[in-house]
Amino acid sequence: MLKKNVLRKKEDFYLLYNKGKSVSERCLVLIYKENGLSYNRKAILASKKVGNSVQRNRARRLLRESYRLMENNLKSGYDIILIARKNILNLKCADVKKSIEAATKKANLQKKQQ
Repeated sequence: MLKKNVLRKKEDFYLLYNKGKSVSERCLVLIYKENGLSYNRKAILASKKVGNSVQRNRARRLLRESYRLMENNLKSGYDIILIARKNILNLKCADVKKSIEAATKKANLQKKQQ
């Protein structure tokens, strides 16, 4: 069974790349766009520029776990792509989480704190 909160369709990626907004951070690039749904959909990417398959998988694992830890602090109704940069390989999970928090803050995707 497919998870509903994962981007899979080619059209969705096409719309995000062409109509979405992007924010760059130290170890990642965040591309986002409103999707009109009541939940967020995400995709996590690491290109061959990041390294071999072991390094790309580690980069995706770091991004996935860091996103999971702060997912509840994000506004709903967005499509999000997280793209790993090469220097993510030298970082720990806490550093990647800080980068995602900074990127979402720049993009104004974080919920208001009471």
